[in-house]
Amino acid sequence: MSDLSFSPLKEAVFAANIQLVKAGLVVLTWGNASAVDRERGVVAIKPSGVAYDVLRPEDIVLISLETGQPLPGEKLRPSSDTPTHVCLYQRFSTIGGIAHTHSRHATSWAQACREIPCYGTTHADTFSGPVPLCRPLTTQEIEEAYEWNTGMVIAGHFETNHLDPLHSPGVLLSFHAPFAWGETAAKAVENAIVVEEVAALALHTEALNPQAKTTPQSILDKHFHRKHGKDAYYGQQKDTSTTL
Repeated sequence: MSDLSFSPLKEAVFAANIQLVKAGLVVLTWGNASAVDRERGVVAIKPSGVAYDVLRPEDIVLISLETGQPLPGEKLRPSSDTPTHVCLYQRFSTIGGIAHTHSRHATSWAQACREIPCYGTTHADTFSGPVPLCRPLTTQEIEEAYEWNTGMVIAGHFETNHLDPLHSPGVLLSFHAPFAWGETAAKAVENAIVVEEVAALALHTEALNPQAKTTPQSILDKHFHRKHGKDAYYGQQKDTSTTL
């Protein structure tokens, strides 16, 4: 397969990375976005340490989904977070894109080692509960395979707590920062924006009322399910008819 055959995948990942910057979620090079082509077993991800203002679509690095190694012919080193992305793609079969940032408000909650409570319908439109918080990695996990074990801790948290990655499309890593994901790279960026926004709203909510109550389950469920699942009715219905 020629590199040209992966141009749409690289373009999508390039656009996702640039959108992270435009959305104000990335400072310096503190972030990355990726996407996976499951049919061909390939992950595309931002190269390590390359400034966004000089990043080009052709710079996006192609990785084997199976091995986590760059495909033959790749000249740039992939993001140092690549093992985390690969691990999540392997463990979460429903996701197609991942965005990792160190956005200010979401990272503050991660550094405080707190999940983001659902204080209102803005949050409930995307998350079916709090934005989860994963445990810190152990010393052994950090020393053995830090980035890979980051993905394993995330996947383990979701499996242990019976969380659906598409119902909780983001997570906080204790002492670290957020990851978000979705069906595509563009959707992963959108969910990263949501995580940052609800993090800011929750911070302001607690500042205004330290005894603020979380959203009643009935309201949370209503707002989540009107946008997600078989009974969703938010937005416009897709026209599947054929015009002759």
